[in-house]
Amino acid sequence: MKNPYSIALDIQRQAWEGAADLAEKVQITPERTETIKNIDVGQTPSEVVYEENKLELLHYKPVTEEQHDVPILIVYALINKPYILDLQPDRSVVRTLLENGFDVYLINWGEPSTLDRSLTLDDYVNRYIDNCVNVVRERSGQDEINILGYCMGGTKSAMYAALYPEKVKNLALMASGLCFDGDGGILELWGDEDYYDPEQVTEAFDNVPAAFLDRGFELMDPVANNVTKYVRFYDNMADEDFVENFARMERWLSEGIDVAGTTYKEFIEDIYQDNKLINNELYLHGDHVDITNIDMPVLQIVAEYDHLVPPEASKPFNDEIPSEDTEIIEFTTGHIGMSVSSQSHAELWPAVCEWFEERSSDTDIETEPETPAPKEADAALAEDVTGDESGPDVVEVTNQDIASKNESEVTDLTELNGVGTVYAGELAAAGIETINQLASADTAELAAETGISPSRINDWIEQAQEH
Repeated sequence: MKNPYSIALDIQRQAWEGAADLAEKVQITPERTETIKNIDVGQTPSEVVYEENKLELLHYKPVTEEQHDVPILIVYALINKPYILDLQPDRSVVRTLLENGFDVYLINWGEPSTLDRSLTLDDYVNRYIDNCVNVVRERSGQDEINILGYCMGGTKSAMYAALYPEKVKNLALMASGLCFDGDGGILELWGDEDYYDPEQVTEAFDNVPAAFLDRGFELMDPVANNVTKYVRFYDNMADEDFVENFARMERWLSEGIDVAGTTYKEFIEDIYQDNKLINNELYLHGDHVDITNIDMPVLQIVAEYDHLVPPEASKPFNDEIPSEDTEIIEFTTGHIGMSVSSQSHAELWPAVCEWFEERSSDTDIETEPETPAPKEADAALAEDVTGDESGPDVVEVTNQDIASKNESEVTDLTELNGVGTVYAGELAAAGIETINQLASADTAELAAETGISPSRINDWIEQAQEH
């Protein structure tokens, strides 16, 4: 046991060390304050290719000479700005996808005004997301695209895939709230209808303020969010890289987005409280969000330590859909860590890129059919263009005149919104090769013959009649 004199010396030495450390931090404080004030985020070059209301659809500049055929559309949540997926150059989901040869688009929702209070989930899914998907399809020449949904954006992406399965080639859901039957974590508990009425909030504020949401997230772990992180910042002020990372994250946390009041109310009541999505009971403006339509490949990306959307709020969804190609990647990180941690970018995102790459080829037919006899050329053309863009090229070898004639007729169909070369081929196989023929077609008969949804066929017929 130390004597009182030794104890006094230890206390004095610690005081001197603390004073020296404080003096050093005081000296570098102005520099670190400047770093926090001027930190850059979202630096990957992009352009706005579509705008609607507050929404902007960003297209990122490619960084590779060759790209995969099928583009990726990122659907982010409504609550924060999406640059968390492009926080800094060496920890950017967007940049990682680009470096792996993907053509990347991202929806930046913007912030709703008071006039947007009445926007619904139907508006976001059936209007905004669908319009963005159609833009990406048109720009890429693909009838089906990849979708990567994050958090609330993943929930909406699942809804979209159920409503428009013909437009989604592969669906990746990242930390997405999909099932809430008692294992959805503290947010599910707090949002239970016995304790919480979202309508009281929307009646008071119209749109739900970002500050209101932020306080709720902070209270999920109050010590870590209000004490521990600032202690760590003080201890690491001398480390410039640490300060830059801290500044980027703090900027993102401080730039929250208000949520349209009606959408918030619907999301809490229908998804959290009534669990309608996984129970297959959700309707958007009368349209059944039928998850049994989700038959495309589905990847779930979940974080083991996610306290906002625990893995149990996501993983059971795969058991309720008919897709025969489902996979779950559960990574040892948290809700935000999967986007920004160095470990995630070293291990998680290469695996996600590989999953997309294996399923993003646009060449479904590996061998060419045998050359048909001249009298079979017309039938062969209809068969060859069905479901494969190589069809016209095959026929060109066998009968140049017929190929040139019918190729122009198929191209006419692609002038309609939502009809790409693949769908045009399927229509051609059913005997619909021109816009005039489509305008006089019967919706039910054509849907039965092609397997395309009647609502989609009817939309094309209406467009053709107006053409």
